[in-house]
Amino acid sequence: MYSLQMVSPDPLRFGQRLKTLPLCVLVAMSASVTVSEDAFAKQVFNPAFLKDDLSNSQISDLSKFEDSSYQMPGIYRVEVVANDQAMFTRDVNFIEKTDTENKSKLFPCFDMKTLESFGINTAAYEKFNEVKDQRCVDFTSIIEGADTTFIFDKQKLIVSLPQAALKNQIRGYIPPDQWEEGINGLFLNYSLSGYNSSKTDSNGLFLGIDTGLNIGSWQLRHSGSWNQTSSLGNSSNEWNSLRTYVQKTLIPIKSNLLIGDGFTSNEIFDSFGFRGAHLSTANEMYPDSQQGYAPTVRGVAKTNARVVIKQNGFIIQQSNVAPGPFVIADLNPTSISGDLQVSIEENDGTVQSYTVPYSSLPILQREGRTKYSVMAGEFRSGRQSQDNPNVFQATISHGLKKGISVYAGAQIADDYTGGVVGVGSNLGNYGAVSFDVSHANSTLVDGSKHSGQSVRFLYSKSLLKTGTTFQLLGYRYSTKGFYTLNDVAYSQMSGYNYSETHDGNQGIVPVITDYYNLSHPKKGRFEVNLSHSFGQYGSIYASGNQQTYWGTNDKNEWLQAGYANNWKGVNYSFSMSRNKMAQVNETNNMFMANVSFPLDRAIRKAKFEDPAIGNLYGNFSTNQNTNGSDTYLAGLSGTLLKDRNLSFSMNQGHASGQGNTSSLNVNYRGTYGNIGGGYSYDANSDRFSYNASGGVLAHQDGVTFGQPIGDTAILVKAPGAAGVRLENYTGVKTDWRGYAIVPYATEYRMNRVALDTNSFSNNLEISNNVDNVVPIKGAITRATFKPSLGLRALVTLKYQGKPVAYASSVTEAETSAYGVVAEDGAAYMTGLPVKGTLKVNWGVEERQNCAANYDISSMDLNQAVLQFELDCH
Repeated sequence: MYSLQMVSPDPLRFGQRLKTLPLCVLVAMSASVTVSEDAFAKQVFNPAFLKDDLSNSQISDLSKFEDSSYQMPGIYRVEVVANDQAMFTRDVNFIEKTDTENKSKLFPCFDMKTLESFGINTAAYEKFNEVKDQRCVDFTSIIEGADTTFIFDKQKLIVSLPQAALKNQIRGYIPPDQWEEGINGLFLNYSLSGYNSSKTDSNGLFLGIDTGLNIGSWQLRHSGSWNQTSSLGNSSNEWNSLRTYVQKTLIPIKSNLLIGDGFTSNEIFDSFGFRGAHLSTANEMYPDSQQGYAPTVRGVAKTNARVVIKQNGFIIQQSNVAPGPFVIADLNPTSISGDLQVSIEENDGTVQSYTVPYSSLPILQREGRTKYSVMAGEFRSGRQSQDNPNVFQATISHGLKKGISVYAGAQIADDYTGGVVGVGSNLGNYGAVSFDVSHANSTLVDGSKHSGQSVRFLYSKSLLKTGTTFQLLGYRYSTKGFYTLNDVAYSQMSGYNYSETHDGNQGIVPVITDYYNLSHPKKGRFEVNLSHSFGQYGSIYASGNQQTYWGTNDKNEWLQAGYANNWKGVNYSFSMSRNKMAQVNETNNMFMANVSFPLDRAIRKAKFEDPAIGNLYGNFSTNQNTNGSDTYLAGLSGTLLKDRNLSFSMNQGHASGQGNTSSLNVNYRGTYGNIGGGYSYDANSDRFSYNASGGVLAHQDGVTFGQPIGDTAILVKAPGAAGVRLENYTGVKTDWRGYAIVPYATEYRMNRVALDTNSFSNNLEISNNVDNVVPIKGAITRATFKPSLGLRALVTLKYQGKPVAYASSVTEAETSAYGVVAEDGAAYMTGLPVKGTLKVNWGVEERQNCAANYDISSMDLNQAVLQFELDCH
C-alpha cells in the first residue's frame, strides 16, 4: 500500500519535551482540542504545534495536510470497482481536482478505452469528442451523476455511473479487449492411484497423464492413461491414448476451433466421439448464456471402492471413494455429454453398474442470436464393438421473437444419412419446451436397409414458489426403422459392452455394462430429473429413465430418489436406487440411510479445542441390497492442520459375507500437489490404496509445481515471496521462488487472485496484494505481484549538521521503499537493499531535498531492525 508510515517517538522523551513547552503552547493545544466540529472537518492540526517557538527545530511543509481529506497526487496501484463490479487492479495516475464544494480531492485519470470498458455509452455524449487530453478524461463533469470515491487506506477506487449512461449490455459482461491469451507454457498433470492386497495376492496401478502446450492463443492437448493389474497370476498392462487435439479461440466470431479428438454436444443429435475438425459457437463468451447442464452422479460404496465413469466407452473420470454414500458433482458439461456409464468396483470384486442419463435442457436462444456447430472427421468410439465410419455433422439454432427458437441439423456418414428440425419456446410461467422430428436412412452391418422417424419432447420448469425444479422431463418415440449413427457404427448385430474388474477369487473377469441388439431398435424413452424443497422440512430429489424396444417386452430402467434434511446441525438422508437391465435379466435394488453430526460442540464441552482440528463429524450409514449384501458403518471424518488441507475418514462396520470391516483414508492438499492413502480390512481381504496428483508448469521464468492444472489456470508471480498462501484456494502457496499455480479459473470472467497478508514474512512488503485476470478458454494467465524484500532499519538523517525536517518523505531510489521522518531525523524504513540511495524531500522548492548513499553490508544483517546514521547532501 502507498501509505504514510509514521514512527511514534519514545514516550519518555516525548513527555520530557512536553514539560519544557511554554504555557501558552499548552493552552493553545488545549484550545485546539475544543474547536467546533465544523472547524475540525476543515483543519485537523496546525503545523505550528509541531515546532517549539523557543527552538530552531524545522518541520516539512505540511500545509496541504491541514485538510483531513487531502492525499498526495501520484500513481497508486488500486482495485477499481465500477457499479459494484470488480473491473481490474492496476496502477492509476491520480491528479488534484476541486469538487463542487471547492474541496481538493484525488481524481483518477482514465482514457476513453478504459471508460468504454466500464460500459459507458461514450457515443451518446458529444463532449467526449471535445476532450483535449485523451489520457485523462474528466468524465464526471460530462456525465451527470457520475462520481468517484478513493478509499485511500484500502487502495480501492469506487466508480459510480448512472444507468442512463451505460450501454444496453448484460450485467457482468467483460469486453473482449480485456480477455487475456495468457502466457506461453508447457504443463503436465499426473494422477496416480493404486492398491495392493496381500490376502488376495492382487494389485493395480492407474496413471493418468494430461499434457498441454500454449503458444499465444493456440493450445495443444494430449490425454492418456496406463492401467496395470495383477491377480492370482493373471495380469494385464495397457496404455490408452485418450485424446490429442489442438484448439484455438476465435474471438471475432465468438467460436472455438478444435482439430483432433473431441466430442460433439448432444443438444440436437446424440453425442459421439470423433477425430477430425470441429468449429462451434463458444457459449462461454456470452455473459447471458447458460453454461450447460451436467448430471450429478450419486451412489453408495460398500467398501473402499473405485468409481469409473465412462462416456462413449472412454473413461472421463475415475476416483477412489471411502465406504458410504458419495456424490460426484464436478463433471464438466462443456467437454462431455451423452449417457454416462457408472461402475462402482468394490474391494471384494463385486461391481455395481448403472447408466446416468445426460440430456441437455430445451434448446433456447436469445432473440437474434445464432448458435452453430460443424464437424468433419471419423466416428471415434472406445468400444471394440464399433467401427470408425467417416462422418459430417452440422447443426444450427436461432432465436426468434417472443421467446421462440428454431433449430436443425444434418448427419452424413458411411451407410447413414439423418436430419432433424425442431422448435423451442419459452412459455413464461409455464416453463420451457422443445419439440423436434428426426428422419434417418440406415444400412446396418448385416446389409439391411432401414428408414424411420423419431419425435422428441423436452420440458423444463423451475417452480420457485413451491420449491420444485424440473431440470429435465422428456420423452422420445421412434418408429421401428429409426436408427442412430451410434447404432450403425456397430460391427455386429448384437452383443455386450463390458469392462474388466478384478475378483479376489477369480482374477480378472468381464463385467457387463450394457447390451445392444439391432434387431430390436429403441422404441420409447422417458426421462425425468426433478427436485423439491420443503424449506425447514428438507428436500427430495428423483432421477430416472425407462427405455423400451421394438419386438420385445424387455425394458431397461434406472431410478434414484432420496430425501435429505438437517436438525440442529445433524444431517440425515434416505435414498433408494433401482437398476434393471432386462436383456441380461439383472435387477439391483438398493436402500441407504445416512446420519452425520458435528462434534465441535462436544469438543468445546470437553475443553479440548485445537485450531488444527476442524469440521469434525461423526457418521452412521447402512446399505441394504436386494442381493442380500447389507452393510452397517460408523465412522469419524474431519480436517486437520491450520489450513484445513488434511482430510481424513475412518470407519468401522459389518458387511454380509465379509464380517467385520474397517477402513482409514487420509488425503493431503499441498503446495506441490495432492497425496493420499487408505487401508481397509475384512474377513476375506485387505487392501492398501494410495493416490497422488499434481501439475508441473514450465514457463519463461522457470518451472513451477502445484496441484493439478485445469483447462484454464493462473500462474502467480511474486518473486522472492516464498510460502505465501493464496486466499480461497486450499493448500495453494507460493514456492521457494515466489511462484504458485492457481489450478482452475473461469474463462471470460473476472478472476480475483489475492495473497494472504497473514502469511507474509517479516521482511516482506507489497504495494498491492490483489490482482484480477480475465483468461480465455484454455489459457494460463499470469497474476503479477511486486513484493519488496529487504531490511528493516531505523535511519537517522542529517542535513547540514542538523536533523532532517520533521515529516519529510524518504524514498529509496531503486526499490521505492518509503518512509517518513519522525523525531530527531529518524525514519523507519522497510524493504531496504544492502546498498542504495535515500532521497529526502521536505517541500516543493528545488532546494528542499537531498540524497544520501549508503552501504550497510558490513553490519550484522540478521538483526530485526538495523540502526545507522546518514548525512544527506
